[in-house]
Amino acid sequence: MTETTAARRSDATRAGILAAARERFAADGYERATIRAIAKDARIDPSMVMRYYGNKEGLFAAATSVDLRLPDFTPVPREDVGRVLVTHFLTIWEGDEVLTALLRVGITNEAGAERMRTIFGEQLLPVARQVCPDPAEAPTRAALCAAQVLGLAMTRYVLRFPPAAALTREEITEWLAPTLQRYLTAERP
Repeated sequence: MTETTAARRSDATRAGILAAARERFAADGYERATIRAIAKDARIDPSMVMRYYGNKEGLFAAATSVDLRLPDFTPVPREDVGRVLVTHFLTIWEGDEVLTALLRVGITNEAGAERMRTIFGEQLLPVARQVCPDPAEAPTRAALCAAQVLGLAMTRYVLRFPPAAALTREEITEWLAPTLQRYLTAERP
């Protein structure tokens, strides 16, 4: 077997493990998901999971690694920040089931909640610092934005409340963009 073939097989094994782990963590939560069950779902020996990820914590971190791919807001007109952010989050939520799985785990598990806090803190907080009138208020403003976005994600993608699920992307943007805009750029109330 060539090195290229082995590398491809290794990449395929890792991808299979991560896919199985995401599904298992979403379905069972962090505490009830086991390495053995994840390995069975991935159709591999549990020792392979341990070989690649070390332990359940390492696997969870890898399976819930999320890049929100937030755009650079430098060229965005200040009055469009809320709209751009809502549109971007809708695209991310609708195209990446990892966030939905992580949200489900984060509701019932401290490791999942911490992972969500880290993702939003590391990725949304810099946006707030970039656009808000007082950088000292950026953590509060980012938290308010996260509350809105995560609340929408919870009702639309996890709980699937019919009114939230029935809204079009345009309707969500019209409702939510002004709120995020205010949180990020308005003077403090």
